Amino acid sequence: MDTANAGLSEDRWRYFLLAIVAIGSVALMLASPPIVQPLQYHEFADSRAFFGVPNFWNVVTNIPFLLVGIAGLGFCLAHELRSRSAWIALFAGVALVSAGSSYYHWDPSDATLVWDRLFITIAFMGLLVALLGEHLSARLAHVLLVPTLLVGLCSVLYWRAFGDLRLYLWVQSITLLAIPLLIVLFRAGYTRRSLLLAALGWHALARVSELYDREFFALTGDLFSGHSLKHVLAAMACFTILWMLRTRKPVQPAGAHLVQR
Repeated sequence: MDTANAGLSEDRWRYFLLAIVAIGSVALMLASPPIVQPLQYHEFADSRAFFGVPNFWNVVTNIPFLLVGIAGLGFCLAHELRSRSAWIALFAGVALVSAGSSYYHWDPSDATLVWDRLFITIAFMGLLVALLGEHLSARLAHVLLVPTLLVGLCSVLYWRAFGDLRLYLWVQSITLLAIPLLIVLFRAGYTRRSLLLAALGWHALARVSELYDREFFALTGDLFSGHSLKHVLAAMACFTILWMLRTRKPVQPAGAHLVQR
């Protein structure tokens, strides 16, 4: 058996475990009861209007998404990256989230929320496919990008049609779960993978601030709400991924220095 085939055989259990997690998460989603959006979802703590802009801070705190998205697109278009199309999808989604979320917060309703969530799924699916491409196979990423983007978009349309959030939440959960799984199971192709975990941490903080929207608003003396803070923290997560791409280096294969002359 040659070295390449031996390496593939040794890695099969990793692919198998990754497949089990993916299939198991889908089964768990299908087995769970429908998840309905709370009626009070659109009632945010900070509804103040400034300069004729309703819900001012929830609207303008989407600007960081636009800045990170544009910077990320510029970097991806100017550099050769493995799974570049998926990275472009990620940062295009981030830039579009700025528009979608601003539109939603200008007039919060299920109808406007659709646009926010559509663009969020583009970013999440782009990140998932980019990571799969870099850890498994660039060819796999090329094949998966369009189908996964369609799954993300359909998850939002399914929620809008049937009021069930399960598929939409799965789209986000499988991406977040893939980050530590890929880091643990597969060898690094590049340095700075720890920044993926840092981005995961920023995202977790964003979720916490979203859950405690009113509590943060009260804690700051009605100056800044938890939901507005969520936008900033989520944009930091996206910026951390961009920083990883900008500063990382290819990992030199073990023993490569022994054959260098």
